[in-house]
Amino acid sequence: WSKHARAITMTAKMGGGNPNDNPRLRLAIDKAKADNMPKDTIEKAIKKGTGELEGETYEDVLYEGYGPAGIAVMCRAMTDNRNRTSGEIRKIFERSGGSLGSPNCVAFQFTSKGVIVVPRESVSEDRMMEIALDAGADDVSSSEHIHEITCRPEVFHDVKQRIEQAGVAVQSADIAMLAGSTISLDLTAARKVKRLIDALEEQDDVDAVYSNSDIPDEVVAALSKEA
Repeated sequence: WSKHARAITMTAKMGGGNPNDNPRLRLAIDKAKADNMPKDTIEKAIKKGTGELEGETYEDVLYEGYGPAGIAVMCRAMTDNRNRTSGEIRKIFERSGGSLGSPNCVAFQFTSKGVIVVPRESVSEDRMMEIALDAGADDVSSSEHIHEITCRPEVFHDVKQRIEQAGVAVQSADIAMLAGSTISLDLTAARKVKRLIDALEEQDDVDAVYSNSDIPDEVVAALSKEA
């Protein structure tokens, strides 16, 4: 909940406290509600962002670097102490066999996209394609277990709403940074990359982590057995 509160406060500060006029705030609230964050806690976080209540001052920081096997990593954090967070992020990269890079060293490889995931059993591939593309999505990719819908960030909420209105359950929905090309990893490299990403995600100030790694299904299965 503390990460959700930070995200809500930060997005309210940047774009105002009305979720109807602030898509990033609406997304932050949706994530908080999905994790059963109480309504009054959400409202308090909004008021801290708009200045109606006193609270910490957070800033949105994007860290970029390289992980094992040369993968590109982007890490978004919300912090009230940039120096502390930067030092901790740098140590995590170094301990995991990677290195923290300079601004824009890997950002050019990523594009901001809305990503909506729907369980495969909820709807047929053809029907999912019809709903999503009619709503303004760019693409639908189907696998054994899920349909993954991608769209431009500005139509993200409209596409998500249209899918839900069609009676299709949404498993997850977020605005993410997607890599234009990926690096396929074997088990040894995937193990090291997973260690890095897990450590970054566990850091208190980190909100999201993205990479251009591609882990084949058989490697994912092998990793799951090790967990």
